[in-house]
Amino acid sequence: MIKVAIVGTGNMAHQHAKAFQDIDGVSIISACDVDIDRVNKFADYFNIEERYSSIDELLEKSNVDAISNVTPDSFHKVIALKCFAKNKHVFSEKPLAENYPDAQEMYEAVKNSQLINMVNFSYRKSSGLQSIANLVQSGKLGAVRHVQASYYQSWLTSKHWGDYREIDTWLWRLSTKHGSMGTLGDIGVHIFDFVTFPAGNIKKINAKLKTFKDKGDKIGEYILDANDSFITMLEFENGALGTVVSTRFATGEINKLNLQIYCEKGAVRIAFDEPDLEGNYYEITTDTETVFTDEDKRLNKKLKWEKISTNPTPSNFERFIESIKSGKNDQPDFKRGAEIQKILDACIKSSDENVWIDI
Repeated sequence: MIKVAIVGTGNMAHQHAKAFQDIDGVSIISACDVDIDRVNKFADYFNIEERYSSIDELLEKSNVDAISNVTPDSFHKVIALKCFAKNKHVFSEKPLAENYPDAQEMYEAVKNSQLINMVNFSYRKSSGLQSIANLVQSGKLGAVRHVQASYYQSWLTSKHWGDYREIDTWLWRLSTKHGSMGTLGDIGVHIFDFVTFPAGNIKKINAKLKTFKDKGDKIGEYILDANDSFITMLEFENGALGTVVSTRFATGEINKLNLQIYCEKGAVRIAFDEPDLEGNYYEITTDTETVFTDEDKRLNKKLKWEKISTNPTPSNFERFIESIKSGKNDQPDFKRGAEIQKILDACIKSSDENVWIDI
């Protein structure tokens, strides 16, 4: 039996607990949070016996095998390093850290050990994305030439997930003082993994981040200074160009991801939104020879795209547990987390200085 502790018992921790409880051979034996009332409510709900108010106390008293780190971004590094020092496997929420040097330090601390480390880029669960990555990297579609991607949420304009003005779960994401990197760190981290996993590494980036001030400057203890939207232009190591954009002001969307990769001999694309975030399909075209007649044009005929269904792939939670069992670290690991963190840092520098940044 693999014994897991949940550290940080806010909203996202519920997803972690449910996911781990659904895996055979896993037992959640501990919960930890600086807010003891919150940890007690969480532990009562999930029937967890051990409750702690500090990571030091947990590591001293509990015999857990692995830690699921669901704390705000600013706590990821210190908790991970303490866990590695006590020989605990670590599953970390994204982004891996507040900046690239911290993320790289986390990776360096674990890379030569036998400890399993993983960061929760949750859309790796999309079997459609996995299939796209395999197809593009195989070279069957030829060289990548252009990439477009977007991630749209609307919780700053609609109340699908509640009123952000009244819920700490959302308010902390708007405040750098509470450890948030804004839209860039919250969902940009996902879309950059979503893009570079199949399309390849980014060579240069030009970014613009924006914080909209009409929300006000402060709500309660939360200073609303984190970025709400960003746009980027990319040049990949393989020579392709691309764009990645994201916002929390996408009225009419809930949690929508889009990716299109255009290659010499064909193209692939995938798009999904709430409530279906499994992404167990993709679309492909290799239609480069069709010539439309005048009648075809009059009938508004289109080039052929084929929808391909794909078999479900393991979640990151399942990959993490299987890695502990096998002793072989699956992806996405802390090295990958640091690579994505480097992109986020470059976006901030580019936006601040209004220049292209080498990755």
